[in-house]
Amino acid sequence: MPPTPPQTLPARPGRWLWTCRVGFEPHLYEELAWAGAEPRLLGEALVESEGRQGLAPAFARQGLQVLASFPQQAPQSLAAAVAERVAALSPPAPLVLQAFTPDTPQGNALAAQAESLREAVRGLLPARRLLEDAERAREAGALLVSVCVAPGATTVGAVPAREALSLAPGGRRRMRRAGESPSRAAMKLEEALDGLAFEPGRGDVCADLGAAPGGWTQRLVARGAKVIAVDPARLMPELASNPRVRHVQESAFAFAPEEPVDWLFCDMAWRPLEVAQLLAKWGRRGWASHLVANIKLPMKDKNPILLRVRHTLTEDGGWKGLTVRQLYHDRDEVTVTAHRR
Repeated sequence: MPPTPPQTLPARPGRWLWTCRVGFEPHLYEELAWAGAEPRLLGEALVESEGRQGLAPAFARQGLQVLASFPQQAPQSLAAAVAERVAALSPPAPLVLQAFTPDTPQGNALAAQAESLREAVRGLLPARRLLEDAERAREAGALLVSVCVAPGATTVGAVPAREALSLAPGGRRRMRRAGESPSRAAMKLEEALDGLAFEPGRGDVCADLGAAPGGWTQRLVARGAKVIAVDPARLMPELASNPRVRHVQESAFAFAPEEPVDWLFCDMAWRPLEVAQLLAKWGRRGWASHLVANIKLPMKDKNPILLRVRHTLTEDGGWKGLTVRQLYHDRDEVTVTAHRR
């Protein structure tokens, strides 16, 4: 991979702009190169490529087709130029306007500037085309239009909301709940479920492999689900006494359910290929209908390992609709989702 440019390069119109976790540019670049998408490193946390049908890189948080790039200029003239390009979109579909910065120290320092630019551009666009709620954008067939404010360049891009990797600006989906301070493990689960068409609820039976101390089990019980928590270690006291939790104190690799469950969850700090083989066994034997799992990645060779994980889950396990994403709350790991029907 070429060295990181000292200042963000302008993205080229017609190509795709991908955001990622800082430090993971080499892995995203390699993934796009393997897909034949001719990637180009623009700067920290930003990679550009050609578009490909169905392309959804594991290490990308968000992907946008580039409409235009603008050099540094006065805020008023920049807002006018951005608004003019957005207004020219054809057909004039409804849109959600967002702004974000690269998720880096330099980029985050521009957050206030990005928000000011978004407000200025909104004021120049026809109000009838603007939607406020990104969560409803998919139902409305709306466009997700984003302004990326980076050191040295501002880029405008768009993607149909129904095809977007994320509805959060730049793919930075921060999970927060009023009155609670969930662990990072719990926030990983919340973010994973947020991206699904439906989620476990009252009456559903979930198996949570590697459950202790119980971050994922806690969130599932809060939704009304029943949980079989599998882990040799102890759970939090409030979970151990919860009537909707059955704690099985044995290895997840030795456990077999008495009957199939609705959901299989797994967040085990274990070698990725062994975890993939365990999840494939559950799929192959029809022990669960839906899968949400976190796969820890090695320091090197992340893409080769992911290829093997994908093959194991789909070919050996029979899991369908597989998605593999490094979510905002993931670190050296990815989250996979799949189903059996």
